Amino acid sequence: MKSVPLDGQTEGRRCGASTSAGLGDKAGSNRGTGDGQGAGQPSAQQEMVEGAKYLDVGVPTEERVADLLSRMTVEEKIGQLRFDAPAIERLGIPRYNCWNEAIHGVAGAGIATVFPQVIGMAATFNTGLIFRVARAIADEARAKHHEAARRGKRGRFRGLSFWSPNVNIFRDPRWGRGQETYGEDPYLTGKMAVAFIRGLQGDHRHYLRVAACAKHYVVHSGPERLRRRFNAIVSEKDLRETYLPAFRDCVRDGQVEAVMCAYNRVNGEPCCASPTLLKTILRKELEFKGHVVSDCFALWHFNRGPSVVRRLYEAAALALNSGCELNCGIAMHFLGKALRRGLVTEARIDEAVSRVLTTRFRLGMFDPPEQCEYQKIPYEVNDCEQHRRLAVEAARQSMVLLRNRGNLLPLAKNIRSIAVIGPNTDEKRVLYGSYHGTFSRYVTPLNGIRDKIGSVATVRYVRGCTLRGAARREFGRAIAAASESDVVVMCLGTSPRYEGEENPFPGFGDDRWSLDLYPTQQALLEEIHKTGKPVILVLFSGSPFTMEWADNHVPAIIQAWYPGEEGGTALADILFGDYSPGGRLPVTWVRSLDDIPAFADYSMQGRTYRYCEKPPLYPFGYGLSYTEFKYRNLKLDRSEVPLGEGLGLSVEVENLGNWDGDEVVQVYLQDVAASARVPHYQLCGFQRIRLRKGERRSLFFVVTARQMAFIDKAGGCVLEPGEFIVHVGGSQPDPRSVELTRKPVLAATFEVVGARGVLRY
Repeated sequence: MKSVPLDGQTEGRRCGASTSAGLGDKAGSNRGTGDGQGAGQPSAQQEMVEGAKYLDVGVPTEERVADLLSRMTVEEKIGQLRFDAPAIERLGIPRYNCWNEAIHGVAGAGIATVFPQVIGMAATFNTGLIFRVARAIADEARAKHHEAARRGKRGRFRGLSFWSPNVNIFRDPRWGRGQETYGEDPYLTGKMAVAFIRGLQGDHRHYLRVAACAKHYVVHSGPERLRRRFNAIVSEKDLRETYLPAFRDCVRDGQVEAVMCAYNRVNGEPCCASPTLLKTILRKELEFKGHVVSDCFALWHFNRGPSVVRRLYEAAALALNSGCELNCGIAMHFLGKALRRGLVTEARIDEAVSRVLTTRFRLGMFDPPEQCEYQKIPYEVNDCEQHRRLAVEAARQSMVLLRNRGNLLPLAKNIRSIAVIGPNTDEKRVLYGSYHGTFSRYVTPLNGIRDKIGSVATVRYVRGCTLRGAARREFGRAIAAASESDVVVMCLGTSPRYEGEENPFPGFGDDRWSLDLYPTQQALLEEIHKTGKPVILVLFSGSPFTMEWADNHVPAIIQAWYPGEEGGTALADILFGDYSPGGRLPVTWVRSLDDIPAFADYSMQGRTYRYCEKPPLYPFGYGLSYTEFKYRNLKLDRSEVPLGEGLGLSVEVENLGNWDGDEVVQVYLQDVAASARVPHYQLCGFQRIRLRKGERRSLFFVVTARQMAFIDKAGGCVLEPGEFIVHVGGSQPDPRSVELTRKPVLAATFEVVGARGVLRY
């Protein structure tokens, strides 16, 4: 296979074309193990260090770190607190850059498998799939790292520390970076994040596959343009009930190696200099053992906007003393000055450096390659066919069928003609999402449809309009194509170009200040509808739309998110019945922005399905299927639960339809008699299962005592006696979900008995 430069980004080609690897060819005999210092094992210079306990693999990691620390000068220690840590040649320590991203594939390092954007993976409601995706990403990351190190490439995107996953709560549908998250629900976010972290970090007793990092700690979800100077005001109740749980799960259940603090302030304290968040909660309460890294240039902004300090060395001291160890940015360069002025102590520097170095020891960077099995992962795993098949599977499971009036879908494969219209029909950008690698091959919706039926049917393609432009000069051609075809597939929506992270260029990236389809797209949709031909609307985005007209007039609607390199293949499989959709919405689709509070209001009142006050267009947890599932025999293991104990429940699910298909079984808990404000109900269990037609399965869930507790105004975790209702079905128990699915949700009542108590958070 043809070789390309290490730092090159090759142009992706459609499936079937030749490809190039991202880091040279795949033929090297020692790829995956590397040679010399490039692979991470000790150099001859290291081996000459007398009494170098830090090089002895038989010594406990804590002692090895302490030994290495004792050999370093204070300047060398400070250097290791930078994201671009310089080499210490006399100790045989190579340069290390920890700036890396991998939320849905290895990003920024050339060719890599591009999986669906995170919000799409959340829509799978499948932790097992997320684990497999994360493991594939970690394998590609390892292969890339060792190949890069072998060639002396140690810059950005070449390390083994990944600032992933993003576990912020998608509390407001306008947030441009909501696409990077697992949605609006704390429980779903925590479960998906833990699966992702375990897939990335592996299960070796000594080594990490790669180092994961939960971000952005903690109350952070826009507005993007204000993020560096914004002060999020949040109550203790909302903090611990909504914003903190996923981070708690990442630390306690996922054993995440790092946590990234956010740009903004929370209740007046900068997240990266907050003793409350970093010391009291993260270190003491959650017992986090890893290291804390700042978001990029967050410390630099301490002396800009609402000024916290005046100088960068003061910013570095403030952050370090508050609990931030590693700096993405330049502030830690000035830590020596802070030390000389007595603003920090060398003991605190040692503590921070030891945490940072511990991660690198756990990655095997000071050990011979034969000691760490992850160093033996061959380069051939990168962009391999197995991972491509996994990308197809993930994309299929991510797509959500929102409407299917008259069972328009699936389409018959012997259809004579089909019009494929819209600005996202043949656009590779909408496959990516933010923070992505470069795919070597890709399948757009147009190519997926052509590959599926192009040999037996006429496929007419017209773009119709651009994503945001006002021109309508292609309307006539689009209307003609629709009129001449049996059915129309319209690929509309938005693009990562127009929703995403803060962008200095107007009109690019950033938040969405309207959730409507762009006016020209809406006009095109209405004109095509007037032809009388059946229309299937496929939406590409990382966030919801407000689309009452489409809901009322378009017979079939699919939410495809940003589906990754094989998005077109997955979409065609769903359109033509080779796969029955089973995705569920991980975020509420409101009818209007008037139905939710102001963007900058961080109170959860009126937000998400847990506290919404107006019926949504499409609820959290909603999605349709081609087949029919029946729930029966919901049984609780007891009707009275002693306070502090859990509840077991079982339910039977049967596929009564004519298709094999996936069902997402959801369990919601409703506290009927709480003495404080509590959610309407909240997700407390889910499982995605595949049932063949006619197959029946019994499932078992446990509702824990912690899930029965509520957070009071002071932030306490309170469990009190009273009545609860548990709901089990393929959706929420809300009226809109029942209306859309035409399926009742089973319910059973139980009572918690005993004296009121307080639980560990």
